[in-house]
Amino acid sequence: MNNEYEKLDIRIKKWIYQQGWLDLREIQKLAMPSVMDGKSDVLISSSTASGKTEAFFLPAINNTIDQNDGFGILYISPLKALINDQYRRLEPLCHDVNMQVTAWHGDSLVSKKEQAKKTNTGILLITPESLESLLIRRSEWVKRAFSNLKYIAIDEYHSFIGNERGYQLLSLLNRLDHVTNRINNPAPRVALSATLGDIEMATFLLRPNKKIPCTIVRNTNNSSILKIQTKGYVDPVKSSMHDVRASAEDQICQDLYKICKGTSNLIFANSRQKTELFAAQLRDLCELNNSHNEFFPHHGSLSKIHREELEARLQKETLPTTATCTMTLELGIDIGKVASVFQVSAPTSVSSLRQRVGRSGRRDSPSILRVYISEKELVENSNIVDLLRLELIQSLAIIRLLVENKWFEPSDEKQLHLSTLLHQVLAIIGQYGSIRAEQLYFFLCKDGPFQNISSSQFRLLLQNMGKEELITQLDSGELTLGVKGEKFVEHYTFYAVFNTPEEYRVVAEGKPLGTLPLDSVLMPGQNIAFCGKRWVVTDVSPASKTIMVKRSKGGNPPKFGGSPMPVHSRIRQEMFNILSNGDYRVLMGGKKIDFAEKTASELFTEAVVFFNEHNMLENTIITQGKNSYVFPWMGDKVVNTLTALLIQGGYSAGSYYGVIEIQDTEPQEISQFFINCVTKKLPTEHDLAKAVPEKQIEKFDAFIGEDLLCDEYGKKKFDCIETEEWIKKNFMQ
Repeated sequence: MNNEYEKLDIRIKKWIYQQGWLDLREIQKLAMPSVMDGKSDVLISSSTASGKTEAFFLPAINNTIDQNDGFGILYISPLKALINDQYRRLEPLCHDVNMQVTAWHGDSLVSKKEQAKKTNTGILLITPESLESLLIRRSEWVKRAFSNLKYIAIDEYHSFIGNERGYQLLSLLNRLDHVTNRINNPAPRVALSATLGDIEMATFLLRPNKKIPCTIVRNTNNSSILKIQTKGYVDPVKSSMHDVRASAEDQICQDLYKICKGTSNLIFANSRQKTELFAAQLRDLCELNNSHNEFFPHHGSLSKIHREELEARLQKETLPTTATCTMTLELGIDIGKVASVFQVSAPTSVSSLRQRVGRSGRRDSPSILRVYISEKELVENSNIVDLLRLELIQSLAIIRLLVENKWFEPSDEKQLHLSTLLHQVLAIIGQYGSIRAEQLYFFLCKDGPFQNISSSQFRLLLQNMGKEELITQLDSGELTLGVKGEKFVEHYTFYAVFNTPEEYRVVAEGKPLGTLPLDSVLMPGQNIAFCGKRWVVTDVSPASKTIMVKRSKGGNPPKFGGSPMPVHSRIRQEMFNILSNGDYRVLMGGKKIDFAEKTASELFTEAVVFFNEHNMLENTIITQGKNSYVFPWMGDKVVNTLTALLIQGGYSAGSYYGVIEIQDTEPQEISQFFINCVTKKLPTEHDLAKAVPEKQIEKFDAFIGEDLLCDEYGKKKFDCIETEEWIKKNFMQ
């Protein structure tokens, strides 16, 4: 035990002794001085199950153990399930030291909340949405109960960085400082995370106004063991109805069943549809083998009861249980000991895969990641995306960035988050009743998180809100809620800023083909792959939530059409490096480690052969048949920008996971087109966004006005500066 341990209250030391701990963990020893000092914000970054929770709570509880004049600790979590989990973990310690701990969210018992309101002491565990509700509806109680806060903890901090919910949280914390008169004496914010890309940027986002300094605490010795295997599968192109070869999906399910049976595991798919599909097929295999079902789906569309039943089953560890899941089980809810984590389609981000890996390997056992990737069997007219085996290559690149480079995606700080800004304008007016426009701008933009918003943009937003009857101006000049604004703020759904992407019906000649979440760029004239066929978009109707398409000419579409999750340029550049060098292995301890089994290695070799045969180290554009293919090896923002330029230039173009296909063209023509675009000056992101029919992605986008919506969407989906640099580098030197 270290010196900081000796500073702990005897009641806490007694609890530690009762746990049988021989020593504190490294992250706990490192974090304790800064947390106990209480004079700075603290960012604690350490791997999953490394003891981050106790690294904060032990010293924080020590400093608030006898506080009886308001809550001492406010703990904010992105998930109600994680709050329940933390309550379960904290309750024995708090009982032993005679401290109250309260879980406060939409599903909490009213009696528990009323008890907390009477005592106003101890620890309050809460979601951003519930904190929003308290500030609007019970601001006077908030002022009394939180004025003497010693700490504000933000768990799973990475899940908030750079997104709508994160900006809401930063605004909430800023408002809390104002309500409690703590602007010049704020409570330290302690962020806990296993996955952070740009640490310095993360500290800035923790407190944009920099009222107090931030201390960074990280593990210096990460001795955890990670075992990785990438396995490849070939999906046969059936030659006839009598072709009985098993599909790649069936092959994967057979392997999942063999490996997972009798143990507890997590299987991550990139969509709810695949999550349900794998769960159903694995359940069928249990029935076929006359055994009890061990496979269950877990995703956001399931009822709370079904999710909690599965979580409880995993926690008990009494029955073998495998969850097929989306990102819902990425975050740090304790799910017991998991043998392996499976990724059954290409991951789209390094940080997400890092979170998933951390769900296994707890309690001193190695983390095991198995990545199962299927690629199409090659035929005469196979698509270039399939010939390059891009799903496999992306998986290999992300694994290498994770293991060898230890790189994670940084936050995109160019975004405006106007939907959340509008929400916060309504929330603050709802909280105070009325307020002047210049005060709002100071709270939210100048001194708050929305520092990318200019005064002219803010003024235009308020004008649009007035036109929509969300706000109105009093004779005194102050702003108050309008008729529509009052209805919004009074409804229980108001407190959440995030929105689930709407599904659009895809229709060809009056015949429905299926649905597609419209959270990626889609423009008339754009080519897409859907239901295994090629289509060209003829119209996108926001009113009827319909995408009209017609058949497009060309060969087989790629199997791997991409993901709505944006891919960073660093990932695509690593894919290029892997193919250029003909080597995907990871350098560890001076040795190159091969983590791909035989079929995956063979598929990789096929990709390298194609890459070299077409001299793709030098050629940015290659041809196949009558079509040209552009390989920017850049992130989705640049790919979106190039594709939009081509469509506006009259070309029939579409992008398939970083590759841009242009029909009936030659490389020289496309090269000259890009050169002309730069010579004449590229349009702005705002201008490109104008051509996108449906730009309403976030919850309140419908009310910010067309001009601001183009600003918002343009920053989110396009990058003209990086695109211009890419064109100059590849065609104008």
